[in-house]
Amino acid sequence: MNQAYEAQLNDFIERALLEDAPKGDRTSLACIPPDARCRANLLVKDAGVLAGLEVAKAIFKKVDETSEINFFMEDGNHASYGDVAFQVECNTQALLRAERTALNIMQRMSGIATMANHFAFEVEDLPVKILDTRKTTPTMRFLEKWAVRLGGCHNYRESLSDWFMIKDNHIKACMGVREAILRVEAYQKDQGLSLGVTIEVKNLVELYQVLETGKVDRIMLDNFELPLLEEAVAVVNKRFETEASGGVNIHNVRKIAQTGVDYISVGALTHSAQSLDLSLKIL
Repeated sequence: MNQAYEAQLNDFIERALLEDAPKGDRTSLACIPPDARCRANLLVKDAGVLAGLEVAKAIFKKVDETSEINFFMEDGNHASYGDVAFQVECNTQALLRAERTALNIMQRMSGIATMANHFAFEVEDLPVKILDTRKTTPTMRFLEKWAVRLGGCHNYRESLSDWFMIKDNHIKACMGVREAILRVEAYQKDQGLSLGVTIEVKNLVELYQVLETGKVDRIMLDNFELPLLEEAVAVVNKRFETEASGGVNIHNVRKIAQTGVDYISVGALTHSAQSLDLSLKIL
């Protein structure tokens, strides 16, 4: 984990703990002696891919720098019901303050990693990459995209700032495909940028307009029916990268991949993942 990522994680943890206990954990402060220590196990109560173990460690270290965690599993491991992912030993008041924050993040990340793993498995023998999208929880994007990678899929752009994606609203606002592409080209030149450019097309007419104009890296074929998608990929013929998007689910992702697209973007990886059931039990 690089320094910038550590700073982002630390800031996120501080805000999450403050949200959950702005004036302290009243119940634990009342019930538990301040010098009490305990051990607790992280129990897996569902089958899936674990994610967020390193985040949980950082949370416990934040509330008690003397806390010690013994990992029995690693981020990205497949887990089954009854597995013990780790054991933590720390101040009891601190553990109870951190418990819900650690569980919420781990359950969310593990659910996303599990979903991503299902999609990756469906196309593992095909030359295609499954991408996530920006359909993430505000302020949790860096964690959710981390979980996507742990599940075996890939990240698209981190933000609006690091990749050009010309979508239908941009095209309408610019009054056409060619105009939008040329404006992006002019902006890049003016700003001294050399970022990737994706353009979304809704039909073959727009696709041919892109092919005539060029100056992009990837063409996103949005909501194309399978026969039309296959035709579009053949028309592009590897002159540009191709990406399928819209209406992708676990039942049709393999058929989409078999059309020959290079990428498939799946918003469901982050917006529809079901949290993995986990619990923390004091021994």
